[in-house]
Amino acid sequence: MPTILDRYLLRQLLPAFALCLGTVLIALLLERLLRLFDILAENAHALPAVFRLVLNLVPHYLGLALPAAFFVALFVVVSKLGDENELDAYLAGGQSIARLTRPFLIVALVLAVLSGWVFGWLQPYARYQYRAVMYSALNAGWDARLQPGTFASAGSGYTLTADEVDKSGRRLQRVFIRREVDGREELTIGETGALTPSDDGRRLKLSLDNGEHFRDKPGGSLLAVRYRTMESNTAFTPDAPPFRARGGNERELTFLELGAGGLPGQTTPISAAKLTGEMNGRLARTLSLPLLPLLAIPLGMSAKRGKRTASLIVAAVLMLLFHNSLQLGESLAESGKVNAYAGVWLPWLVFAALCVWIYSQSLSRPGDNPVTRAVSAVEDAVAAIVSRFKRTAKP
Repeated sequence: MPTILDRYLLRQLLPAFALCLGTVLIALLLERLLRLFDILAENAHALPAVFRLVLNLVPHYLGLALPAAFFVALFVVVSKLGDENELDAYLAGGQSIARLTRPFLIVALVLAVLSGWVFGWLQPYARYQYRAVMYSALNAGWDARLQPGTFASAGSGYTLTADEVDKSGRRLQRVFIRREVDGREELTIGETGALTPSDDGRRLKLSLDNGEHFRDKPGGSLLAVRYRTMESNTAFTPDAPPFRARGGNERELTFLELGAGGLPGQTTPISAAKLTGEMNGRLARTLSLPLLPLLAIPLGMSAKRGKRTASLIVAAVLMLLFHNSLQLGESLAESGKVNAYAGVWLPWLVFAALCVWIYSQSLSRPGDNPVTRAVSAVEDAVAAIVSRFKRTAKP
């Protein structure tokens, strides 16, 4: 059963973790939201799909934010315990660092289970839904309304623009139309124009007045026609082909489907190397969460000695190297250049050994670990160089 100390530590950890997780998740989603607006800005009718796209991105960024938020929350809590001398009182009462670690390690195991569910089931379905929504947004039919001075892709190879448009978006002034048919280009200009959709919105009648029409002809010649009125009744909004079924990519498969070699009856089989690399990459990221308390607690305790910034920088570098090495190993494994177990689990073992080493070194001397000693050595070397330079610079 959790003791009073365990409950106190958890009350310190959980609000900090929730705040860090929300901050990291919102920051990542906002960055992606701007990119989505850039992609869909040309198609105003596709903008309502942005909310669904962002919603399906949450599981992807949750997998990235969980370890980062958990580590920062641990570091902040342990640093706060040291700053307020609670850690000194805890150790003076005969408690050990290992006992302090226990509730944090239990939380890490719970988060590892949650991460396994996110990586193994939630992300594959969300990733497929994201791609399906994006496909639908980019291939959605035109709403037969035009904005002045903008180019609208109206389907059937048509691109329209007009210098002036009334409030309805369908009465046009100084119209320019480009269409590509069988590799040949057609250009049409008109002094005025009108867009009139059918009742079901499937077809659009385009009427132009007082303009010219140009068309490329075989042999390199050009057909030019001047007209007083011209009408075109074209299906500008044809239905896009249905999006493919889930499972066309290994990242859309759950843990069980990866282990089974893909979805039953899959028409485009995925290589065994890709399946194995994806499976091991997800498992390695899931099992990295229980290692974070072994790194965050020693570095958090060293913050009281004035090494807080240096400890955070070292931790950020270590976690970034670990993440990138996992990505590299997974890519090499999926390409078949290395064995998946060597490419993915070797970086995990190195990171695990480093975390255990740093943690074990701090058990006997809390606040002192290889990172603080390395930082102190660098500071002493820099101070010695600066002192020698000052002595030599004196006349």
